[in-house]
Amino acid sequence: MNALWPVAFIAGACIAMQAAMNARLGQLLKSSWLATSYAFLTSFILVSLVLLVINAKTLSVTLQNVQLSNVPWYLWGSCVLSVLGVGSMYWLIPKMGVGNLMSYALTGQIVFAMLISHFGLFDSPQKLISITKALGTVLLIAGIVLINKD
Repeated sequence: MNALWPVAFIAGACIAMQAAMNARLGQLLKSSWLATSYAFLTSFILVSLVLLVINAKTLSVTLQNVQLSNVPWYLWGSCVLSVLGVGSMYWLIPKMGVGNLMSYALTGQIVFAMLISHFGLFDSPQKLISITKALGTVLLIAGIVLINKD
């Protein structure tokens, strides 16, 4: 087990709390997409501040060495996936509940992460799906069915 698992656990907890809070914000604003816009705008501002404070010198050197023509076109589309994923979650939480939604979302993340790793998509390190991983995924899906059984 990776020693960084507590950080990953806390990151997951932050995502669940943030999703529930922004879903409620969307209800109060009468628009999950307005809440999504607020979340992304605020995130952009905060990340920009972090870049300026922590990496001011490094960022300047890094940007000078980047050749945008070397970046595959489809990587710029990741922001569309973020908006679809996050916006959909804010819309779904009031309808499904944060626990049910997160269990399905986690399943989608794990299944697609395994496929991305298996095929080495987006220049990810290639890690083939083993029998152990496949069995773990089947057990995960069985667990999700049990979690969502009312």
